[in-house]
Amino acid sequence: MENVVKKMTEVCKIEPRAEPSWQLKKSNGVKPVNPEFIQSFNHDLLSWFHQNSRDLPWRRTKNPYYIWISEIMLQQTQVDTVIPYYQKFIERFPTIEALAHAPEEDVLKRWEGLGYYSRARNLQAGVREVAEKYGAQVPDKKKELLSIRGIGPYTAGALLSMAFGEPEPAIDGNVMRVMSRIFLIDADIARARTRKLFEQRVAAFIAETDPSAFNQSLMDLGAMICRPKNPNCGACPVRKYCKAYEEGVQQDYPVKSRAKKPRLADYAVLLISDSRGRLMIEKRPSTGLLAGLWQFPMISMTGHGKGYVRRSAEKTFGTRCDLHKTPFTCTHRFSHLIWNLSLYTGKLDEADKMGNRHWVTPEQLERYPFPVPHQKVIEWMKKNYSMNS
Repeated sequence: MENVVKKMTEVCKIEPRAEPSWQLKKSNGVKPVNPEFIQSFNHDLLSWFHQNSRDLPWRRTKNPYYIWISEIMLQQTQVDTVIPYYQKFIERFPTIEALAHAPEEDVLKRWEGLGYYSRARNLQAGVREVAEKYGAQVPDKKKELLSIRGIGPYTAGALLSMAFGEPEPAIDGNVMRVMSRIFLIDADIARARTRKLFEQRVAAFIAETDPSAFNQSLMDLGAMICRPKNPNCGACPVRKYCKAYEEGVQQDYPVKSRAKKPRLADYAVLLISDSRGRLMIEKRPSTGLLAGLWQFPMISMTGHGKGYVRRSAEKTFGTRCDLHKTPFTCTHRFSHLIWNLSLYTGKLDEADKMGNRHWVTPEQLERYPFPVPHQKVIEWMKKNYSMNS
C-alpha cells in the first residue's frame, strides 16, 4: 500500500509531518498517519457516537464485573440476544462472590440457550480466581487480567478502557472490519498475528481521546453502519477517510481466509419413559462440546443403516428397548459441526447400565440445563407426546 500517508492527508487537506515522534512501527505495509489526521478522524467519529450510540445496559455502569460478564456473553452472540441474559444473570449473581460460590449447574442453567457454554465455565473459573487472588476486585493491570482464565486480549482491552479509562485497544471483528476498510489493510484477520497489527493502529488513535468512547464507537460503527455486507456508506461519519470507499472495494475487506467446512453428524435422540412417567436424561462429559449440560440419550447414526438405533440402544442400556420414530427432526449448527437429529420414543422400566443417566419427571426437567436442540425436543414433547402412549 503505497503512499498511504500522502493520500490520507490529501483527503483531509493537511500536510504530512516528517517522522512524528509517536509514530507506529511499519507492519505488513501499514504505515502510520499523522496527528492531524487522528484528531480529525476522532472528532468526526466521536461526534457521531455521542448522538447515535446504542443504549445498552452494560454501558450504564463502570462496574468491571458487569462489563466482564457482558463482554463474555457478546462473544459470537448478537447484542439483542444478550441483553435479557445479561440482566437475568446479574440479578442472579450480582457480585463476584455470588458467582464464585454458585454451583456450576446453576450457572449453566442461567446460560441455557445462549450457546458456547465453555464461556460460562471459563467466566466462573476466572471469577473464582479474582475472588481468591484479588479479594474479589477485578484488577486494573493488563498483565494481571491476561493471567485470569477466560480473559484474552480483547476482553482485557474492553475492561481496561471501559471500566478503568485506560487507553487500551479492544480489537474485535467490528473493529478489524472498520479499520481494514479505512486503511486498506490486506492482512488476513483469521490469523492471530494480525490482531497485533490492528492493536498498533488503534493504539495511536485511542491515546488521543476518551478510551471507552473510542472503543465503543468503533464497535457501534461496525455493527450499525460498516456492516460485513451492504455497508451503509452514505451514513458513515468517517467516510471521507475511508480508502475502501474511495476505491469502491468495501466488500473486499476485511481479508479473511475461508473456514473449514463444518462436519455433518447424524444422531438419534431417545425420549425414553418408564411406567411411572419419568424420563431418562444423561449428563454430558465434563470436557468437550456442551460439557456439563444434560440431554436425552443420543446415539450416533452417521454411517449406519436401519435397525442400528434399536441394536445400539439395547447394547447401551443392557436390555431390550422398543423404539418408535417420530416426525420430529432438528438441525443445529455449531462453528465446526452440524447436528442432524431424529427423535425416537420408547418405554423402558429397567436398565442394567445407567451410568451417568437417571430418571426425572417432566416437571423436573426445568431444573437442568439443556442445549438448544434438546430444549426443542422438550417443547415437542409437551405438545405431542403422552407418557401413557
